[in-house]
Amino acid sequence: MPREPLVLLAAGGTGGHLFPAEALATELNRRGVPVELVTDPRALEYAGSFPARRVHSVASATFGSRAPLAMLASASKLGLGFAQGLNLMRSLKPSVIVGFGGYPSLPPLVAAQVLGVPTVVHEQNAVLGRANRVLVPRATRIATGFSRLVNAKAEIAAKAVHVGNPIRAAVLDAARAYEAVGETGRIRLLAFGGSQGARVMSEIVPPAVAQLDADLRARLSVVQQARAEDLTAAQAIYAAAGVEAEVAPFFRDLPVRMADAHLVVARSGASTVAELAAIGRPSILVPLPHSLDNDQLENARALQELGAATLVPQSEFTPATLAGLLTSLLANPARLHAQAAAASAYARPDAAARLADLVLSVGGITPAN
Repeated sequence: MPREPLVLLAAGGTGGHLFPAEALATELNRRGVPVELVTDPRALEYAGSFPARRVHSVASATFGSRAPLAMLASASKLGLGFAQGLNLMRSLKPSVIVGFGGYPSLPPLVAAQVLGVPTVVHEQNAVLGRANRVLVPRATRIATGFSRLVNAKAEIAAKAVHVGNPIRAAVLDAARAYEAVGETGRIRLLAFGGSQGARVMSEIVPPAVAQLDADLRARLSVVQQARAEDLTAAQAIYAAAGVEAEVAPFFRDLPVRMADAHLVVARSGASTVAELAAIGRPSILVPLPHSLDNDQLENARALQELGAATLVPQSEFTPATLAGLLTSLLANPARLHAQAAAASAYARPDAAARLADLVLSVGGITPAN
């Protein structure tokens, strides 16, 4: 009796890697295709609700330090992960494995490539990440979140298919038509930065809002993500400025908050950019300055070139600069509406389906549904 087809997904524990993997898993489940996930031990606590039949872990590490002992320890962990990956491939015999970047995807995908298992590498950013650069020369196909890969050689680009970044159902469910800023009434501003960006948002956004004209401040309603240690200071600035603000370390309904917003101030990680496009909201994007390979800069640049966002390097992201931008943008509803339309035009709401089609084709799988 032939073995049941299986799609194995490999992703790290960050939202940037797990969210598109989760969206693909949901789509494959809908088609009756079994899915399992492999990640590293640190990510297991975040993968409990992942829509996979089983979740496996293999050892992994990053090369964050150049110290010889640290590099040796990282190499040893990756070597152990590779051995575990070989055992996993031989045990599961997946029809195809899909990697979503990050060092946790290296051991299982390298093992699959050594054993001749078809591999699909999904790159969420406009720049190939370091782990993916190791994998793409031997990958069967490369699925891209952006229309072009800035740093891909011709032979790599030839294997690439633009599918977009798969979006979680919660994001697609939240999407609705943009409500333009009116001459009166509330103006809703959303600011968030993710785990590596919330601090700078807390340092810049509240004092920028406090510098706005009193009439504009009176109309503003701010929702802001801030680290727990920054909450009190941010709330105090908003209160002193007479601005209605909800400040919290985390919003479980962030897609809904995004859909409510007239303007978003955020980092430009791949998932954030994809969700802004899917929901169709204008944004001020502040790329993480120390992200590997400037991936966030290229992501933001892609939206800015389309007229969907305003890119502000962190070196120029000051309260005075942001106050000027907010004053200019919020006084020009037509411009905000045009940015929202440009963001929506860039969206790929069917990205999960397109990626699923590619994965099933590479794996030679005929879906049950």
